[in-house]
Amino acid sequence: MKPENQTTVSEFLLLGLSEKPEHQNLLFGFLLSLYLVTVLGNLLIILAISTDSHLHTPMYFFLSNLSLVDIFFSSTTVPKMLVNIQTRSRAIPFAGCLAQMYAFHLFGTMDSFLLAVMAIDWLVAIVYPLRYSVLMSSRVCGLLVGGSWLVTNLQSLVHTCLMAQLTFCASSEIPHFFCDLMPLLKLSCSDTHTNKWVVFAFGIVMGIGPLSCILLSYIRIIRAIFRIPSVQGKWKAFSTCGSHLTVVSLFYGTIFAVYLQPASPTSSQKDKAAALMCGVVIPSLNPFIYSLRNKDMKAALRKLVGRVASSWSQWEQIGCPMCSGTIIGY
Repeated sequence: MKPENQTTVSEFLLLGLSEKPEHQNLLFGFLLSLYLVTVLGNLLIILAISTDSHLHTPMYFFLSNLSLVDIFFSSTTVPKMLVNIQTRSRAIPFAGCLAQMYAFHLFGTMDSFLLAVMAIDWLVAIVYPLRYSVLMSSRVCGLLVGGSWLVTNLQSLVHTCLMAQLTFCASSEIPHFFCDLMPLLKLSCSDTHTNKWVVFAFGIVMGIGPLSCILLSYIRIIRAIFRIPSVQGKWKAFSTCGSHLTVVSLFYGTIFAVYLQPASPTSSQKDKAAALMCGVVIPSLNPFIYSLRNKDMKAALRKLVGRVASSWSQWEQIGCPMCSGTIIGY
């Protein structure tokens, strides 16, 4: 039997990270800074890789895809949060809420799949170096990334289609800073057993699958490294995957620290902290992790900055009538 307060919801209200007015300006500055760092930092990595022929390898192909996904991942939630803070509005249309949920789960899951694919790449490079070019051909790399996009889109599409069929109660306040799957299910007046079973099934496949792939890859990598006779060789082999291991530790460490704890009155705040860390903070750190620990990336970034500076210098030398303040013909 359906409750009497059932109604058609046209929009939801996002309660955000904090409802205290004195926190809003601080949150706006913090989020805007992180977002600019995320977009500019990851764009620089993509441009550096695309313009340097030495970086046209599988490893950097996967890294450029990860940078692109990080930009989209952060763009799913941060711009809306910034608009809400600036306009003092918390409303999001029903269709926009579903789109945000779709995008967040798509890019969040795609992040974990790309980390798994990058672990496979390191495994082949260290364990099978002589067969690397054959095993990680451009076709194989394309299939790995394309297959990941296909599977993650399928997951998000299923969740969104099932959510769109639900009816929602009069209460439309979401205790989160974006439209997440579980908070939305709690607002529904419909029977959500099917949705919860689908969430559980996809959570097992999409969560354990990439993580298992990463763990198994690193077990093989560590075994191969220990077979290297010299200490210098061991350190060199291990340091090559240090950046990836750092990102994996941050990503999954945050998830484990929050979601493996028992439910409590502060679970909602922990969910917000985990989503903020994975969807906003970590994407802003990735450019620094991958560029500061990688000599090839640092060299490519220096070349890119040098080209931009050289082009700007040439443009200033050539000049133009409007730049010099002179209008030809007058």
